[in-house]
Amino acid sequence: MSRLIAVVDDEPDILELVSLHLKTAGFSVRAFSNAGQFQKSLAGRVPDLVVLDLMLPDADGIDICKELKADARTAPVPVMMLTARSEEFDRVLGLEIGADDYVTKPFSPKELVARVKALLRRNEPHQGTNAVRLPGDVIVDLNRFTVTVAGKKADLTTTEFRILSILSERRGWVFSRDELLNRLWGNEKAVLDRTIDVHITNLRKKLGKAGRLIENVRGVGYRLGE
Repeated sequence: MSRLIAVVDDEPDILELVSLHLKTAGFSVRAFSNAGQFQKSLAGRVPDLVVLDLMLPDADGIDICKELKADARTAPVPVMMLTARSEEFDRVLGLEIGADDYVTKPFSPKELVARVKALLRRNEPHQGTNAVRLPGDVIVDLNRFTVTVAGKKADLTTTEFRILSILSERRGWVFSRDELLNRLWGNEKAVLDRTIDVHITNLRKKLGKAGRLIENVRGVGYRLGE
């Protein structure tokens, strides 16, 4: 079964353009012109990724994203925000509420498809048995793509999980922001200056007291404390 992408945008031309290129890339696509239609569809098959317009006629994309991340069924689904609003505040806000990527209009359809593929690759389960145990009773399970803290699952976004898994590769090693950005997106993303910082802040909150393991090395980057 091909990966299912839900595209939610009230502009018919954008909806058709994005849907066409995703279908050409081999994805199944469900297109919605408003939030209500999209939300009703979630009663059936949950999409593998959502391309979500920030400004919809019947709802705010930020609110829809929050709802997706608050529901256990849809929380793991990567969300790509799509909007004409490019101010840093709007971008950072999107990341803070759980969006995994952010594309501004006008955009290259080929770049959008590449970034969809990148998000899905980051969400694929790892092969083999590989779980990393960290202080604070934190377990990073690379097979199931999950993190538990004291036996309770932490609801991380795909980007937050990838950051933690990268940091856990070498405890005490400092990873620069540029290195983290390159490991996460390579050349497939026009990166915001504050992207890593925002994701780290969210990650620390979700790990609770164990979030103190992630240390900021001033002017350099981040590491997992010994």
